[in-house]
Amino acid sequence: MKREKLPDVLREGLDVVFVGTAAGHRSAEQRAYYAHPGNKLWRVLHDIGLTPRQFNPSEYREVLACGIGFTDLCKTQSGGDDLITDYNVRAFERKIRKYRPRAIAFTSKKGGSLFLGCGTGRIVCGQQESRDADFPRVFVLPSPSGKAAGYWDIAPWRALAEWLRKQKR
Repeated sequence: MKREKLPDVLREGLDVVFVGTAAGHRSAEQRAYYAHPGNKLWRVLHDIGLTPRQFNPSEYREVLACGIGFTDLCKTQSGGDDLITDYNVRAFERKIRKYRPRAIAFTSKKGGSLFLGCGTGRIVCGQQESRDADFPRVFVLPSPSGKAAGYWDIAPWRALAEWLRKQKR
């Protein structure tokens, strides 16, 4: 059995699970989610109010206390999406059905497209149409990776945060 590049950060009752395609090289080396210095994820989570402070990538397990989890569609390979061949959408879906967060948020259109079964060109970032009433709400977000800076838009991230706040009222 292939070793996981990063352990899942999951438990029952989470508000949201952020879903990547696979750990990038830097994240795999550091054994920490979204570890590349050019990645905006940790700053954005604080900016949109999902965390009380900006966490460092090495503190990724601590965000469980904020109702946040992490996983990837490929757990056994690392690198850019063009290098990944071992996506396991079925295993991902089983995990999500087991832990039942309020929402899942893909941190790229590529991840969303693999799960939704359509091309990235057909996906509009934001909340997706519900496919299954028994499944958490699905969001697709612009990638926080520095490599995707030309496509960056914080608005769908803010919309996710607002939706989560409304669910807690």
